[in-house]
Amino acid sequence: MASSLVQFRTDDVSKAKATIICERLGLDLPSYLRMCISRLNQENGIPFSMNVNDIPKNKGLEAMRAASQIAEENGISDMSLDEINAEINKVRKQVSS
Repeated sequence: MASSLVQFRTDDVSKAKATIICERLGLDLPSYLRMCISRLNQENGIPFSMNVNDIPKNKGLEAMRAASQIAEENGISDMSLDEINAEINKVRKQVSS
């Protein structure tokens, strides 16, 4: 089968973002573009969605976000490290008493 060169222009920022997304999905940009053309022809339309949001979440990062939200809801999100340590020590003393 003969191949054809397909070229188009896009801005540098869009290309860089697309490249990063493809890499996170385990693809390179040319492979993604070939896949798009192939599926477009097979389905006679745009038949699929691939989102970075479909990648499993980082559970540690999600836990930190949840903790930050809880701190915000309880009005303690602006505590200093010294204040946090003082609270921890206070609770430890209560538990051991």
